[in-house]
Amino acid sequence: MDARDEVKRFLEAGGLRCTPQRYAVMAFLMGHAGHPTASEIFEAVNRADPRCSRATTYNNLRDLVRAGLVREVAAEGRAARFDAKNQRHHHFICDHCGAVEDLAWCKVPRPAARSLGGRVLRDCELIFRGLCARCAPRKDSRAQRF
Repeated sequence: MDARDEVKRFLEAGGLRCTPQRYAVMAFLMGHAGHPTASEIFEAVNRADPRCSRATTYNNLRDLVRAGLVREVAAEGRAARFDAKNQRHHHFICDHCGAVEDLAWCKVPRPAARSLGGRVLRDCELIFRGLCARCAPRKDSRAQRF
C-alpha cells in the first residue's frame, strides 16, 4: 500500500470523506515528525495547493480532531499544536521555547467511578511541563527533576 492509499484509508476509518484539502492536511501531519501549529500546517498545504484557504485548513483540522485522527496539544499561552501519530504517547512541553516532544506511553491508573462524579471518561493523556534538554542548561532551573 502506498502512502496516498494509507492517508485515504486513515480518513475513511475515521468516517471522513477524502477531499483534496483534507487529504493534504492529513498527509502533511502524517509525514511531519514534529507538532506543527495550525498556521504552519496552512502555510505548508497552501504552498502545495494555493486554492486551500486558511478557513478550510482550520475546519479540516477541527474535523480531524473530532474524528479522533489528530490530537490537539494545547500549550498554555501559545498556539495549539497538532499530532497525527497513531500510537499512544504522552507529551512534554517546554516552558521556555514551547517545544512539544513525544514521551513514551505509560499506563495511567483509571480513577474509581465514584470519584468521577457521573462523568464518563473517554481517554487520558499526560502532559509534562518543564524545560527541554536544549533550554535546561541555559536557565537557572527551579524545575523539579525526576
